Amino acid sequence: MKRAGSQSRRAALRRRTAETDVRVELVLAGRGRYDVTTGIRFLDHMLELVARHGGFDLRLRARGDLDVDQHHTVEDTGLALGQAVSRALGGRRGIRRAGWFAMPMDDALALAAVDLSGRPHAVCDLRIRAARVGDLQAELIPDFFAGFAQGAAANVHLKTLYGRSSHHLAEAAFKAFARALRAACAPDPRLDGVLPSTKGVL
Repeated sequence: MKRAGSQSRRAALRRRTAETDVRVELVLAGRGRYDVTTGIRFLDHMLELVARHGGFDLRLRARGDLDVDQHHTVEDTGLALGQAVSRALGGRRGIRRAGWFAMPMDDALALAAVDLSGRPHAVCDLRIRAARVGDLQAELIPDFFAGFAQGAAANVHLKTLYGRSSHHLAEAAFKAFARALRAACAPDPRLDGVLPSTKGVL
C-alpha cells in the first residue's frame, strides 16, 4: 500500500468515452511542471496554474466533442484529473487529508477547502458574471470541480468573496484550489502510515 511519504505517489490513466478521450500523467511530489492540451486554451491555463501552485507534475491530453459543446471535455477533464489524484494517493494513509487556502488575485479573493474524505461533493460559489472567460464557458467551471470531486472522492468547496475581473475570479479560485489540494495531499509526519479517519476507511 502506498504511504504518503512514498516516492511512488504518481499515476497515469486514460479515460475514454464516446464523447471524450483524456490521458493524464500526474506526480504529486513534483516540481510544478506541466504539459497540458485540452482544446480550450483558458482551461489549459487554469490546469497549468493547478500544477504550478500545487507543486504537481502534470501531463494531460484531452480530446472532446468541442463541435457539440465544451461541457463533456471540461467535466471529463476534471473527472480524469480527480481519478489520477486518487490513484496516486493509494490507500491515503499518512496524508493530511484536508487543506484550505485563501488566494488573492489583484481585485479578487477566493477561498478553497478540500477534504480527501472518500465522499464526493462539490460546492462552488464563484460569482463570475461573464459568459466566457477567455474561450471557456464560465458556467462550466463548477462542472470541472464537480467532476474532480467525483473522480477524487473528495469534498471540494470554492467561494470567491469579491472581485471585479472575471479572469481574476477564475484564476484566484483555481490557485486556491491547487494550494488547498497540495496541503491535503501532503504527508503528515505525525501520522505516517495512519489512515486519517476514525471510520477505518476512506
